[in-house]
Amino acid sequence: MNILDKIVTDKRKEVAIRKSLIPVSQLEQSILFNRPENSLANALKNSESGIIAEHKRRSPSKSEINQSLNVQDVASGYENAGVCGMSVLTDAKYFGGSLDDLLLARATTEFPLLRKEFIIDEYQLLEAKAYGADVILLIAAILTREEIKNLSEFAKSLNLNVLLEVHNEEELHKAIMPSLDMLGVNNRNLKTFEVSLATSKALSTIIPDDFVKVSESGISSIEAITDLKNYGYEGFLIGENFMKTDNPGANAKVFINQLATN
Repeated sequence: MNILDKIVTDKRKEVAIRKSLIPVSQLEQSILFNRPENSLANALKNSESGIIAEHKRRSPSKSEINQSLNVQDVASGYENAGVCGMSVLTDAKYFGGSLDDLLLARATTEFPLLRKEFIIDEYQLLEAKAYGADVILLIAAILTREEIKNLSEFAKSLNLNVLLEVHNEEELHKAIMPSLDMLGVNNRNLKTFEVSLATSKALSTIIPDDFVKVSESGISSIEAITDLKNYGYEGFLIGENFMKTDNPGANAKVFINQLATN
């Protein structure tokens, strides 16, 4: 069993427990539940940098990234840096995150928030909305075409943007449908954890122009972004590059300023 299969198996158990503890009606009563759409796709289209910065404490590939920072400081630092949006890891077991991280980021900032999670159930979309997310991530590798369709359409009914993540051409062909806003190419092979920007470049020509193209993982230099922009990418998800420093916000600001003058 590879790491992705393992995560999904654990996630099914976790979601079942959460459903038994917090009813849907309680999520729908959240004061954040009826927030209007706050579109990350539009923010990326109108941005010079296209940076989506991440809050991530650890990951299966790099066991510890940064355990010492609080999410409010990271969120306000990113907002001050001028990023387009923020990705918040909410998986506890493998990434050390939680829905409370999302809630704290929402209380601190105005920009679009992405719930970065292994989504397999509509219940998780209701959670995302109740805890202040504007965008949800769907991973093509763990979902059937029918599941992608149902989950993305349900997300749209909740005024959530949908970022669909693919790793190869097969997943991309399975996933393209009108209920998506953004197509993300993950440059990390989830089976081997190897990273190559060639994945984003190769898939760029077959992603229809109706979708905002986002490149994810392994982006750590100005040159990489400049290069990927030539392939039509408007969004760049950067996690470890900022999070491994003592001050992710300040580092993001320097990065974005360098990008602007490049």
